[in-house]
Amino acid sequence: MSDEQQYDVIVVGSGGGALTGAAVAARAGLSVLVLEKTALLGGTSAYSGGACWLPGTQVQQRAGIPDSTEGARAYLDTILADPDEPATRAKVEAFLAHAPELVAQLEADEAMEFEWLPFPEYYDAPGRVPFGRSIQPTTIKRDALPPLIGELVRPPVELDRVGAPGRRTLSGGQSLIGRLAAIVVREGGILRTGHAVVDLLTRGGDARVVGVRTADGLELHARFGVLVAAGGFEGNAALRAEHGVPGAVAWSMAPRDANLGEAIRAALALGAAADFSALGWFCPGLEQPDGGGSFTLGFRSGLMVDQTGRRYANECLPYDRFGREMAKAPDRVPSWFVFDSREGGRLPAIAMPEGDPAAHLEAGTWLRAGSLDELAGLIGVPADALAATVSRFNGFCATGVDADFGRGTDEYDTFFTGGGGPDEALVPLDQPPYYAARFVLSDLGTKGGLVTDPAGRVLREDGSAIPGLYAAGNSSASMFGGVYRGRARRSGPRWSSPAWPCATWPVPRVEVDQVSVPPEEPSADASGCTSSWGAVPGGTPAPGCTP
Repeated sequence: MSDEQQYDVIVVGSGGGALTGAAVAARAGLSVLVLEKTALLGGTSAYSGGACWLPGTQVQQRAGIPDSTEGARAYLDTILADPDEPATRAKVEAFLAHAPELVAQLEADEAMEFEWLPFPEYYDAPGRVPFGRSIQPTTIKRDALPPLIGELVRPPVELDRVGAPGRRTLSGGQSLIGRLAAIVVREGGILRTGHAVVDLLTRGGDARVVGVRTADGLELHARFGVLVAAGGFEGNAALRAEHGVPGAVAWSMAPRDANLGEAIRAALALGAAADFSALGWFCPGLEQPDGGGSFTLGFRSGLMVDQTGRRYANECLPYDRFGREMAKAPDRVPSWFVFDSREGGRLPAIAMPEGDPAAHLEAGTWLRAGSLDELAGLIGVPADALAATVSRFNGFCATGVDADFGRGTDEYDTFFTGGGGPDEALVPLDQPPYYAARFVLSDLGTKGGLVTDPAGRVLREDGSAIPGLYAAGNSSASMFGGVYRGRARRSGPRWSSPAWPCATWPVPRVEVDQVSVPPEEPSADASGCTSSWGAVPGGTPAPGCTP
């Protein structure tokens, strides 16, 4: 790669927000370079379910669910801390206006198809849609993607962490990343892995961002702008401590050694404003024998206790809400999830990955005992407190009412148990031997980052925009603050901003001056913009192209 190469757009990162921006820009006729730090595409997005909380779109209309822009506005107005704060209101309205447009634009491409799948939203508030409004890409076979793209999509977390290859059928986040990357490549975009961006290049009196510098010293130039969408800083212990993010690097669900916050720091060095107050996207994490944490949800039975042997929250809360309950007191990390043998010694929940029960027992991350008194001794909590907690909980199971925390009263609580009311979420602990699994505070990424305006432009402390610099995903501060409104990729809310390539940048006729072999026919989007660029995924020539 020549250090003189120049593109219309440079995208830093390859997760959902990054590749959406890259795909939209490429379809608008702009030359696009995507730089990914690691050897694989997708980041945490590839680990996710690929769900997008994008209300009021044609996908929900096809499914016949009672979703609307107005309903989503009512929902957000109820759950956000200060929905009428001017900057928040402007972003919310831009998001609601652009979400249907973005989905229509993406689905107009034959490479992208979404569907609605039921999954409850996380708050019982006006405007909530029964069983949710989130959408996600349909599954796709790996061999249906362009050569190399399928190989570069990061596998699911349970496979990636043991170095195993991905599955033949890509679903959820892998489908999202594969489909978006395919659009970028087809439209002539270049995807390069193994390139960490550490600095932003500027020019002129207004300090316009005109490119990036990589860790290996390459300077790459962007005519119209740089989109920073490289995840958060959950892998950086020093930054976590500086910004007060609870948990630990080892417990994060992000790809290991990936998200260290380099791109965020590069923007801060230019005077960018930042907001780190939302901290992170949290979840209870099943501690693994190697010290890592596993994202866990959907508890079917059992109960969680702190280090005093007492419950402190509804175990069936949406995972971010439960994680925030864990973070409220030091004696909740670690917690112990106590369950019985009704599922044969398996964890009565969904953990990704769960791990082998025998390995957990050998490592001491799970403990087993014939009685609750014995179990209390093994986990170091007062035996009388644990016995009283279980007895009280079993009483709630008999009456069908959790008088302490309301477990079973919300559709989310019973979604994983088959629904039907509180009885199915309240299952007694009465079948020895008993188990205790150690839980830590995991996260799906940090949530603080660069402050942006409704067009995704990065702002300075004085509220002015840094010319040529945009941010999305976990590299930007979430407009939703500490709220996780419903099942979604963390970058999903800011996907309204990828109308920005056409909306805020000039769209010239692209001149072919760097790629030897263009596609046979230029493609055109609704605006009439054309693209005639070859693709070099992962730094290796795709069929019909030369580097």
